[in-house]
Amino acid sequence: MKMTLSIISLVFLVISTSCSKDNDPSDDNLFVGTYNGTVSYSNPDDGTEISTDDGRVTLVKVGDAYNFDFSDGIPSLNGIEMEKNENVFISSDGAIKIDEGTLLIAYSSENETWGANCDR
Repeated sequence: MKMTLSIISLVFLVISTSCSKDNDPSDDNLFVGTYNGTVSYSNPDDGTEISTDDGRVTLVKVGDAYNFDFSDGIPSLNGIEMEKNENVFISSDGAIKIDEGTLLIAYSSENETWGANCDR
């Protein structure tokens, strides 16, 4: 329950944060690199629950898509495509916000949930 509330809070934070038009993740490698901070993952199907305040997410751009490689044995999030001139990805699965100093993730897919609140 605590994990769910954290994810919901993070989604509202991402949605309420304004977008920067100066930096566009879809055609700029400025956001590629490692972000450090709180990361989490859960998968109730196999009982996995991982959370740490000292984790990291390495952001890799592959073509027009991003891969998010997590530390601490958390599976990667791959193939996330950002719209041109947007640094916020919002879908029915969750939200991801990237800028040059911050990465926020609240994302669920196929009963798996990823979270991140990281800075460079």
